[in-house]
Amino acid sequence: MYSPRFTITNRILKDIGRIEASKEIIENAPLVPAYEAKFRQEAIIRTVHHGTHIEGNALDTGEVAAVLEGREISAKDRDIQEVLNYRRVLNYIDRRSKETSEKDLLAIHKLTVDKVLGAGQVGKYRKTQVVVKNSKTGEISFRPPEASKVASLVGDFFGWLSSNESADVHPVLVAGITHYVLAYIHPFVDGNGRTSRALATMVLFTRGYDIKKFFSLEEYFDKNAGRYYHTLQTVSNQKVRDLSERDLTVWLEYFCEGLAEELARVKERVQKLSLDLKLKGRTGQITLSERQMKLVEYMEAYGSISNKQWRGLLREYSDDTILRDLKDLQKKGLIKKKGSTKGAVYVLKS
Repeated sequence: MYSPRFTITNRILKDIGRIEASKEIIENAPLVPAYEAKFRQEAIIRTVHHGTHIEGNALDTGEVAAVLEGREISAKDRDIQEVLNYRRVLNYIDRRSKETSEKDLLAIHKLTVDKVLGAGQVGKYRKTQVVVKNSKTGEISFRPPEASKVASLVGDFFGWLSSNESADVHPVLVAGITHYVLAYIHPFVDGNGRTSRALATMVLFTRGYDIKKFFSLEEYFDKNAGRYYHTLQTVSNQKVRDLSERDLTVWLEYFCEGLAEELARVKERVQKLSLDLKLKGRTGQITLSERQMKLVEYMEAYGSISNKQWRGLLREYSDDTILRDLKDLQKKGLIKKKGSTKGAVYVLKS
């Protein structure tokens, strides 16, 4: 049976402490159901966008939102299919409450690459050797285990995942271990990254760390994809033969940091919204149109909105209409404009 090797460092302890503190605040924040649904939907869009973008998908957040809403966009069929597939993966995870199993791995891979890979490769372990190459130089950066070893390595890992030893490990660390091990084994011809990240998320959810499903680890990974892949490769390129001999410490430090940072950001938004809800009765509310609400909510979720992004978000309206909305929001003191006309972005005023 597989047994992970790692050290509980001060960095890991500090970030797990941050995770626990944010979790407590988020889970107990007084939010109305409509806002909770909004937070979850935003997390879905961010997860689908960043989870596919890190693998080369060209759609931006506005386009992803449009696809998930059933609207037509002009884009490559594969990019659209990958987005639809990853939303189905999240639906699958939401429905599962039992411990993550090998059956889930195969089911999630099947959903991830549906209509992207051939039928003989969907939800089935690879039968050939694959390599991971540097997208810029073309050099081989990692050579996964031989195809003949995939089934036994996967079986050994899930043996550990369902063991008492695994139950004694903090859920965040178990999720991080899950992500690394499956990415290392590379069980499939394609879709390994998305499948590994989805399984890690499923481990968090099933072990009591869904945290209202307000967060997106995918966004943290994608925002600095170079560091994400470099940290994985740092462990994978260790000069040891067996998977159990690999020291996962540096990866787990990175993984815990990512979740801590993402939850801290969510916590701040939840706290601000909770305070705003308390103050509404005394300060009154600024009336906004439905279009303006969408623009403000987008800026709340993603930090800013560019010309390209608001065009994707509100495709049915003319540029002049949206620009008037944005100008009105500036007059009301809610947002400010940064940059020149073509490269301008709009952000919420602090």
